[in-house]
Amino acid sequence: MKKTLISVFALTLLTAPLSFVQAEEDAHQEAGHDHAASGDDRQEVTGEEGEHKEDHGEEGEHEEEGGHGHEDENGGHEEAATASINAKQKDLAGIEVATLESRLVDYEIYAPGELLTNGYTSYHVSPRVASVVLRRHVELGEHVTKGQLLVTLFSETVAQAQADYRKAFPEWKRISGLGRSVVGDQRFNTAKANIEAARATLLAYGLNDDDIGALKASGVDSLGEYMLRARVDGAVLTDEFEQGQRVEAGQPLVTLADESELWVEAHLSASSDIVLEKGAEAEVRAAGRVGVATVSQEAHTIDPVTRTRIVRLELDNPEDRFHPGMFADVYFRFKTSEPVLAVPETALMRGADGDWTVYVEEAEGEYEPVEVELGRSIGGLREVSGLAAGQRVVLRGAFFVASEIAKGGFDPHNH
Repeated sequence: MKKTLISVFALTLLTAPLSFVQAEEDAHQEAGHDHAASGDDRQEVTGEEGEHKEDHGEEGEHEEEGGHGHEDENGGHEEAATASINAKQKDLAGIEVATLESRLVDYEIYAPGELLTNGYTSYHVSPRVASVVLRRHVELGEHVTKGQLLVTLFSETVAQAQADYRKAFPEWKRISGLGRSVVGDQRFNTAKANIEAARATLLAYGLNDDDIGALKASGVDSLGEYMLRARVDGAVLTDEFEQGQRVEAGQPLVTLADESELWVEAHLSASSDIVLEKGAEAEVRAAGRVGVATVSQEAHTIDPVTRTRIVRLELDNPEDRFHPGMFADVYFRFKTSEPVLAVPETALMRGADGDWTVYVEEAEGEYEPVEVELGRSIGGLREVSGLAAGQRVVLRGAFFVASEIAKGGFDPHNH
């Protein structure tokens, strides 16, 4: 009996909330029907308002087609044409303004260069046949005179030539003493040809008349030895060999150069169109020393390695202040033949359309861009057209002015 009462009580507790929830949902549904009915009534009232809104929307479309007040006729944003810069900004930006004048311009063009020996006065001393170095007689940097002994060499080839001469000379001496009428033309001519050929061979090997004269004396047994002597006055610039070393024909042993006059090879841009007359002067600076050189030659080809145009100058060096191998700065000086309007390269800027532009000061602190056409490059200046003498132009700080103009045409709200 007790178990039955407990079961009935538990079932009552479970079903009661469900009935309550169902009743609440029924109440909401009835309220929803009432709300829908009232909504239909409101729809009839607000229908006219909707029509008004549609009419208003059409007016909005007309207004948009008419254009927004912040946009131009092209639907874009009109960029500011000028910039206003106060005195403080001008000082901070380093803006420099000057009055443009038509004037004669003195200017210079720079070119890197190198000092070289004068190829017409320098000399490479080398053996004409394969030889062995026996003795050296000069030192690096020593100043020598023409004919001074430099190196003693030995060569088997020279020994044979000396022997041929020693054999031909006595025969020629005897034949020439007898005379052509006694020995006959053929014998006379043969003896003469033999001595001349032997002498010419020795001269070709580098011996001089004194060396050949010594072979005429009897008892000389040092065949094969011969000496190389200085062919010009100058300083010993190189002596890259050692005693006992075997050297081949044509291998340079000593380089002599007269440093009283040097060459300067200046390297100009391949696109450079400047005309350099022979004798034109240029300033040469090397190792803190300054000299004046004159244009002597110009190559008609572009250097295949540096891709530059080579101009050769002659530099007088009587005090031996400059030396071959020095790098140099070369400055060619020019002057325009007639007055020109020119501005520094720093005054030029590219405009929005890519054209070259300068900035003209219309009033204090007011700058306006003006397009110009570029002419000749005159040193660090550039000839321009499209401006008039007397206008005040921004020479430095043009980038800041351009930035201010660009900011003036920018609207963060896209209006």
